[in-house]
Order: sequence, then structure tokens, then C-alpha cells
Amino acid sequence: MLQGMRDDEEFGRITLAEVAEKAGVSISTVSKVLNGRQDVAAPTRVKVEQLLETHSYRRTTRAAREAPLVELVFHELDSIWAMELIRGVQNVAKAHGVGVVLTESGTRQAPAPDWIDAVLQRSPRGVVLVFSALPAEVKQRLRSRSIPFVIVDPAGDPDPDVPSVGSANWNGGRVATRHLVELGHRRIGVITGPDDMLCSHARLDGYRSALAMAGIGADPDLVRYGDFHVEGGFEQALELLDLPEPPTAVFAGSDLQALGVLEAARIRGLRVPEDLSVVGYDDVPVARWSSPALTTVHQPLREMAEEAVQMIMRLRDQEPVTTRLELATSLVVRKSTAPPSS
Repeated sequence: MLQGMRDDEEFGRITLAEVAEKAGVSISTVSKVLNGRQDVAAPTRVKVEQLLETHSYRRTTRAAREAPLVELVFHELDSIWAMELIRGVQNVAKAHGVGVVLTESGTRQAPAPDWIDAVLQRSPRGVVLVFSALPAEVKQRLRSRSIPFVIVDPAGDPDPDVPSVGSANWNGGRVATRHLVELGHRRIGVITGPDDMLCSHARLDGYRSALAMAGIGADPDLVRYGDFHVEGGFEQALELLDLPEPPTAVFAGSDLQALGVLEAARIRGLRVPEDLSVVGYDDVPVARWSSPALTTVHQPLREMAEEAVQMIMRLRDQEPVTTRLELATSLVVRKSTAPPSS
């Protein structure tokens, strides 16, 4: 008999004993799988979880076994951008009377393989992930334990069955570039994000669209891929500023990269915005305190995180949710942009 389980707990029309029999394992092994224990061979665990999913298992006492937590999972935590997402998750979690646990795991694409065992042991009320997508096994195991999950600010294009909250990256790139065009700039450099991230390409496409609408040919020499960090922005900006025909303006795909552009301009003896206009992206708090204050695209990071947690709570209550939610971006004009000097 399983500890904490009643004989009348069933998987659809199948009993715990029948699941064990079909999987060719003991009832205690089924219990270990249900409780996220790591001491089960991977093939056995997969077989049991497939049976759980096939028979639509739902614990009758799920709430009693859940930890009062929402888990937020990043591949890196050392950025101002991450802090905005953390604040958003915290705001809604607090309103629902639950705490937040932060986990750093994996790469931009997906969490590390060992993360799923740990999260099943913690058994949070839901998981917010900052990744491109989730492997099929991870999705299956979370669903087998009725742990809802949402991807926020996806780096890639999540599967249709994965709820996600993002922002209008193409429009962000377009309005940033259009602002510079309207000021009179014609040689506009761009430092977008990593080449393997969908948002990087969306912002770059917006940049190209704004140039095309203004009848300006896109010069490939003015396009750089960065890493969304200050150092990357600095290095790529130096390359742009050292061109035989340097740009008179730079659109950076993140505020941190824009800070790197400001430093590169200083090193090269250029004044911002008199000699070089700079536009960032994200509108993190430091943008208004840079020198000069940064013109940037407001990406509603905090609101995106808040929406992700709201989706988690609705999924927990088996309410319908929009699988893809995209929040608007907008331009915030400050002091780092001006008409070209000549």
C-alpha cells in the first residue's frame, strides 16, 4: 500500500496496482515516479509516466501536496533584465499568497537535463521558464505531475502546445529605426542579439523594414550580432565606429549593449548625441540614469512576467488561456538621440 495514497485513487479507470502491473514494476516504484524521486532508472520512469499520461492521471489531493511556490528558471541571472522579470513574478505570486524560487539552469535553448528531477521533488504550483522551448520529455513529466508551465520572453519559437508570453520585437526594431530615420540619419548601425535567438532576428527585421519604408538600402556592413551584454555592445560598436564610413546612429538590441556603445563612443572621442545617436532596447531602470539618458524601446518585461504567472494560476484551475500572448513595445525618447551633425 502506498504511503499517503488511498486505494480509491485512480488513473482514469485504472488503479495504481494495475499501472504497476502494466509497467512491470512494483507499486513502490510508481510511488517514486509520482513523487519525483531520482532513484528510478530512466527507461522505467518514462514507461510509468507514459502510462500516467495515457490514463489522464490527476491526483485527487494535488493541492495538499503542492509547495506554495512558483519556480522561475533562467539560464543566467546576472543581468538587470532578469531582475525585471523576477519583480514581475514576485508581484503576482505575492498576490496569490505563494513564494518564488529562482533556479539557474541550462542554456538559452532549454534547462539542464537534471533540472526536471529537482523540480518534481519541489512540486511547485507552476513553473515560469526563460528559454526557447522545452524538450518533449520535460513537458510530459511536468504534465504527468499536473505542474503547469509557461515560457516568458522566449528566445526561440516554442511549440504550439507550450503557453508563452513575449513582446512585439519586430515592431520594437521598426520604431527604434524609424525614430532615427525621422531625425535625418541615413547610416544607421544595428547591434542585435545572438544569431540563434528569434527575438534578435525579429528586431533586425524591424530595422530593415523601417529602412526599406524610408527608401534607404540596408548596408550589411552596418549589421552586427551581439550578446545582449555591455561588453558585446562595446566590442561591436568599436567595429562599427572604425569603419571607413561609420554610422551616425546605432540601434542596440538591448540597453546593456547600448551602454557599451556609449563607452565605445567616449573612447573614440565622439559625443552622444551630437556626433552619434544611440537607441537601446528593454527600458530597464538604468536606461534613464545613463549619461546621457537613453532613448530606448520599452519592452514590458515586468508585465510579461506578471502575465506568465497569471497564466500559471489559470492553468492550475483548468481555465482556458491564450497559448501565445504578445505584449506591445513602444519608444521612449530621452537624450541620447538627435539629428546628425552634418
